[in-house]
Amino acid sequence: MIPQLNAIGLVTTDLAASLSFYRLLGLDIPADIESQPHVEVVAGGVRLMWDTVEVVESFGGPYTPPTGDARVSLAFECSSPAEVDEVWARLAEAGHAEVEPFDAPWGQRYATIADPDGNGVDLFAALPS
Repeated sequence: MIPQLNAIGLVTTDLAASLSFYRLLGLDIPADIESQPHVEVVAGGVRLMWDTVEVVESFGGPYTPPTGDARVSLAFECSSPAEVDEVWARLAEAGHAEVEPFDAPWGQRYATIADPDGNGVDLFAALPS
């Protein structure tokens, strides 16, 4: 048997801010769950899970956030290059800009934003042939 990827977990210092960011990105996250210490939703067939630092410390001892490039990076496929630009602009206006949209040599419109905990979030869509 081979283990199957089922979920990606994020540790957050501010659950409400993180959930707000991912709602702005377009994920369907119920509004009444900010008071929960653990939240999860299905996004693109994969569970995306959030835990507060306190939850992680409750079973793993003191939590030390990763530094440098050791953080997780997520990538969200958009339906078109125009959607990459639109989503990036919406999140950039909210203060999450990293790398402006560009036409990548590998055939995609690509951009990067950062969530409130510093995790990279890439946006991409295939360029027309």
